[in-house]
Amino acid sequence: MRKVMVFGVFDGVHGGHRAFLKEAKSHGDYLIVVLAQDHIVERLKGHLPQINLAERLAHLKNEDGVDEVVIGDSELGAWEVILKHQPQVVAVGHDQQLLKESLEKHCVDKSLSFCPALKVMAYYEYNN
Repeated sequence: MRKVMVFGVFDGVHGGHRAFLKEAKSHGDYLIVVLAQDHIVERLKGHLPQINLAERLAHLKNEDGVDEVVIGDSELGAWEVILKHQPQVVAVGHDQQLLKESLEKHCVDKSLSFCPALKVMAYYEYNN
């Protein structure tokens, strides 16, 4: 089974998110969504999400194509979730360049025996 992992806040799932999840799932058989913890979102974006973690988790569990939703690491850049689930692919959004660079750097710096392939997903327009 080929596992694909995505990372995000998903503060209100919309059409762009759904297209992203569908494209990510096309790279494997099992899609794991890693949901950013509220304090991580605040650190990255400068504000808390509008929807709390429990509600975001519940919404994602009901999305088509999502096989598993897990809570992200409590420390930014720890990448423990990658080591725990060992996806073959990490699909990143068109706007997640910093995440991509951080994971690439982590794989090189730590000389990890396990590093997933990285795939950048397309940009999708959506209407609220």
